[in-house]
Amino acid sequence: MKRYKIAFSPLAEADIEAVVDWIADQSGTRTARGFVDRIERRIESLKHFPVRGTSRDDLAPGLRLIGLERRVTIAFRVSDAEVTIERVLYGGRDLDRAFRHSRDEEPGS
Repeated sequence: MKRYKIAFSPLAEADIEAVVDWIADQSGTRTARGFVDRIERRIESLKHFPVRGTSRDDLAPGLRLIGLERRVTIAFRVSDAEVTIERVLYGGRDLDRAFRHSRDEEPGS
């Protein structure tokens, strides 16, 4: 079975740090760490079966989305050997706004 490498964009890394900080402020460090562990397990599951979730080419070319516990949206792209986590959005963040910069930078936009 093919195994894909997982990579994180700088925005995705910042998103995860923001989730940790926010949950730690609201519910404590242990709760934050447990939640982020669940996010990381969901992301790790993409190593074996990455082509799943919802295709959202309308937001960015090749973008796919999966959710976690109805509170997190994980946005990613799949190449031949790698899954790149583009964003990890918590609490109903506006997807269009989160990816607007990508569309604005496309040639011919």
